[in-house]
Amino acid sequence: MVNFSVTLLLFFTLLLCHGIVELEASAHHQHQSGSSDQPYRTDPNGPMIYKGIYHLFCQYNPYGAVWGNIVWAHSTSTDLVNWTPHEIALDTSDPSDSHGCWSGSATILPGGKPAIIYTGTIDLQGSQVQNLAMPKNFSDPYLKKWFKYKKNPILSAPKPINATLFRDPTTAWLGPDKIWRMVIGSLIDNKKGLLILYKSKDFKHWIKAKDPLYSETRTGMLECPDFFPVSTADQNGVETSILGPDVKHVLKVSVFDDQIDSYSIGTYDVGKDKFIPEEGYLGDVPGLRFDYGKFYASKSFFDSDKNRRILWGWVNESSTWGDDIKKGWSGLQVINLLINYGLNRSFSGQAIPRSFWLDKSGKQLVQWPVPEIESLRENQVDLPSKFLEGGSLLEISGVTAAQADIEISFEVTEFEKAEVLEPNWTNPQLLCSQKGASVKSALGPFGLLILASEGLQEYTAVFFRIFKGQDKYVVLMCSDQSRSSLNNKNDKTSYGAFLKVDPVHEKLSLRSLIDHSIVESFGGGGKACITARVYPTLAIENDAHLYAFNYGTEKVKITSLSSWSMKKARINVENPIERVVSNEHVKF
Repeated sequence: MVNFSVTLLLFFTLLLCHGIVELEASAHHQHQSGSSDQPYRTDPNGPMIYKGIYHLFCQYNPYGAVWGNIVWAHSTSTDLVNWTPHEIALDTSDPSDSHGCWSGSATILPGGKPAIIYTGTIDLQGSQVQNLAMPKNFSDPYLKKWFKYKKNPILSAPKPINATLFRDPTTAWLGPDKIWRMVIGSLIDNKKGLLILYKSKDFKHWIKAKDPLYSETRTGMLECPDFFPVSTADQNGVETSILGPDVKHVLKVSVFDDQIDSYSIGTYDVGKDKFIPEEGYLGDVPGLRFDYGKFYASKSFFDSDKNRRILWGWVNESSTWGDDIKKGWSGLQVINLLINYGLNRSFSGQAIPRSFWLDKSGKQLVQWPVPEIESLRENQVDLPSKFLEGGSLLEISGVTAAQADIEISFEVTEFEKAEVLEPNWTNPQLLCSQKGASVKSALGPFGLLILASEGLQEYTAVFFRIFKGQDKYVVLMCSDQSRSSLNNKNDKTSYGAFLKVDPVHEKLSLRSLIDHSIVESFGGGGKACITARVYPTLAIENDAHLYAFNYGTEKVKITSLSSWSMKKARINVENPIERVVSNEHVKF
């Protein structure tokens, strides 16, 4: 649960037509003036599939573009692309959530019945408790109405935990002893991140376990935890309660102090209820992350209909609070999948839904946009294989550069000329900030110039650079935002990751999804992902350009290049969002 203003991912141009909104995925170039009474959205909550319908909830402020008055907004979809908003699912109607309905998770109980456990805040200080809610009508696949448990809260912070640091329950899992387990994020001794484990026989009465599932002295507060198994046998997803020799477990946390989503792969010791990382620690640098850019408070769920695990994330803002209020929205979900409520073009920022699985090495996860996104592609442009000489630029024409999907692959041969990787160059983000797109070496930078103005006063560069390591060649992937905008009030941090591929035997592939102010890039088939949030002042709408480039001294070969314009997603607004406040609160 993040309690401050952050990024909006996509921005929509709304056109009402027969109850359907056509949504232009643009988080930047709005055609309506924003005002401070337009909504703010953040963390994705409770994603699930129920009776063939996808559900996504999110943190939502109906009254403003900044943090406050948080309730749960709710939308549904049959394809993860086109969405229907419903009325508020969870409102601040009880003493146990009177000051906010914060993050939580959905669990599918025996019989296929969904339940939500979420954090409620109960006072102005932000003291946090945990609450239970269930659908009013299980026969309704859209789950439009929700009950709250009459004995909420089901959990309060145990001593000596600070009640303002006790939040974000995970999806629960059922142990071999038929007892439910879930984890809640916390902090102790002002520095030790703690994932408190709870157990329950009936999902209503929970008891704190003797020991936490995991703790880490080097991280500070751990929030928005996620804990789930992944298959070691194939790329299929695995239901959250599955155990056995063919799975490993993943523990993901959002590190509050650093604003990163970090994960570790390891073993779940069922007997001791402990997670044991295989290597490193959560929050380590460079460590393992779902995304090395603007991506936080992520949440996954098991899609039982298509046997896959899907990830949603929140794209943090790079504009100032003042600019957020002017444009009337903050905190977005990535690319054309944003959920918009009413006629205001402000909504929460969830990244493009991604499916993910364990890499064949067993050492990391691999992510890729769900294939449903490709239904938005149109006007495909393919370019033949060709060499890019050192210092050259190739414009990719024929697509809407401000809203596009591009896949490109490079081949490199002159490895003996690669720059030597110094032993202390261990932080990829720092290395990308020092060696941006304008810094030449032999092998790099080469990649894409995205949202570029005609005279290149503005551009976001996503590129590779190859170094000669001690016993192998090392690939650095960067998202350089230093020249993304002439507005110097924006956060223009550069991000980077070491890409775990062998450039000698593998081509270097890059896919970037561009949506006006959001750029999501996937390197090496999804082994490294970097999301950028940028606000160009010149490279907008039809004035945006897209280039392949090579600013290194040695030539590289483009082995394949395909690009598409992206259509608008459609938002059905037959039931525009309502904030339902009543003196009568039905409970179970």
